[in-house]
Amino acid sequence: MFALSARRLGARLGVLAVAQLMIATPVFASEAQGGSVNLLEPNAGLMFWTLVIFLLLCVVLAKFAFKPLFAAVEAREKALEDAIEGAKRDRAEAEAVLAQQRAQLENARNEAQAIIADSRGVAEKMRADLLAQTKHQQEEMIEQARRAIESEKASAIADLRREAIDLAIAGASRVIEQNLDSAGNRKIVESFLASLDSKAAR
Repeated sequence: MFALSARRLGARLGVLAVAQLMIATPVFASEAQGGSVNLLEPNAGLMFWTLVIFLLLCVVLAKFAFKPLFAAVEAREKALEDAIEGAKRDRAEAEAVLAQQRAQLENARNEAQAIIADSRGVAEKMRADLLAQTKHQQEEMIEQARRAIESEKASAIADLRREAIDLAIAGASRVIEQNLDSAGNRKIVESFLASLDSKAAR
C-alpha cells in the first residue's frame, strides 16, 4: 500500500516536471533566439525540443503512470473474473441444492402417496373383515333362531300330539263307555300317529 502511494506520488511529480518543461521550452527557445515566437510558424528547434519532451513524457508515463494503471486494470479484471467464477460456483451450488430439495420433495410426495395407498388398503381390509364378521354373526343368529324355531316346533308338535292322544283316548272312552287302560291305549294311539307321520313323510 505504501509502495503504491509512493509510486503514484513519483508519477505525479514526473508528470508535473514534464508539463513544466513543455511550458518552459518555447519560452527558452524564444529567449535564445532573442525575439517573440510565432507558434504557427515552423521552427526546427521548437519541433526538436517538442519531440524530445514528448518522448521524455512517454518514458515517464510508461515508467510511473502506465504500469500502475495497467496493474489496476488487471487487478480489476481479475477481481471481476473472480466474482464471475464465484457467481458461477454459487449458482452451481444453488442448482445442486435446488435439485436436492426437489428430489426430497418428490420422495416425500411418493412416501405420502404410499402411506395413503397403505391406509386405503388397511381401511378396505378392515371393512372386508367387519363385513365378514357381521355376516358370520348374522348367520349364527339366523342359525340360532332356526334351531330355536325347530326346537319350539318340535315342542309344540309333542304338546299337540299329547293333547291329541289325550283327546283320542277320552273320545274313545266315551264311545265305548268304559274305562280303558290308559298306558296301553296311549301306545296304540302313538303307534297309529307314528304310522301317519311315516305316510306323510313318503
